[in-house]
Amino acid sequence: MAFGGRPSGGRGGRPPREEPNPALDWIPKTTLGKLVYEGTITTMSEALRSRHVLKEAEIVDILLPEMEDEVLDVNMVQRMTDSGRRVRFAITAVVGNEDGFVGMGRSKGKEVGPSIRKAIDNAKLNLVEIKRGCGSWECGCGNSHTLPFTVSGKAGSVIAEFKPAPQGVGLAVGDVPKHVLKLAGISDAWGISKGHSKTTVNYSFASFYAMKNTTMVKVTQAQADKLHIITGPVKPIYLDTSPEEFNRIIADKKKKEEELIAKKAKELAERKARGENVEEGGSEGGQRRPRSGRPDDRRNRRER
Repeated sequence: MAFGGRPSGGRGGRPPREEPNPALDWIPKTTLGKLVYEGTITTMSEALRSRHVLKEAEIVDILLPEMEDEVLDVNMVQRMTDSGRRVRFAITAVVGNEDGFVGMGRSKGKEVGPSIRKAIDNAKLNLVEIKRGCGSWECGCGNSHTLPFTVSGKAGSVIAEFKPAPQGVGLAVGDVPKHVLKLAGISDAWGISKGHSKTTVNYSFASFYAMKNTTMVKVTQAQADKLHIITGPVKPIYLDTSPEEFNRIIADKKKKEEELIAKKAKELAERKARGENVEEGGSEGGQRRPRSGRPDDRRNRRER
């Protein structure tokens, strides 16, 4: 043992650290990740109901291989300081499998790629299992294609409310919540909004909270049979694969995310070249001078 250090092993020392296998891309670190890796938990519904905190995005990639992600808002903010101009990016992303699961996340960073990747991972960690049904009195198809009842969500000043619609109406909602409802598996709905709905971030999160509120309502068995209410996917996927297959699924998801990041980075570069949607210190258009370089108008008036 070296002087001043800890013993490398034996009694009273730290146990030797397990060396990761370089052939595997994902090594689970949480209890839920180990249960999924061992094959004890095979569905996302079981994972959410297991009372274990979802802290690894790879769990969602494995249990929901058909998961899709989409970037709703890319905001570039420029702040002028004494040392120069600082640029940061704020990303809002939504994920879903179009069959009962949806999640939303937001991230900020200095670079576009890592910020988008982190926002998608945060959306996967905020995944919820929603309820669907046939709650419209004008429809009696018996399919779980719309909302079972009216729900609403609030974020900031925006209040988003969605109502059940008969089959064939489609998503009669705004452009922002249309992506959230589509990835959640809702194909028919009516929607209204209140507040400053031009704020994409608040409007999208209000829509997500409305989908999340479907799980807060207690439904009896008689109501579930009458309105054809289901929770989660219509056709659950049960996985029984090897760790090598798990890592292949994760590699495919990372490849798709890289393609999405490259696409959004190209669009952002074009917007920056045209000078569009660029905020200077939180305000559209004009530039803000450093605080130390501002002239004191009141002092100048007194000297005059």
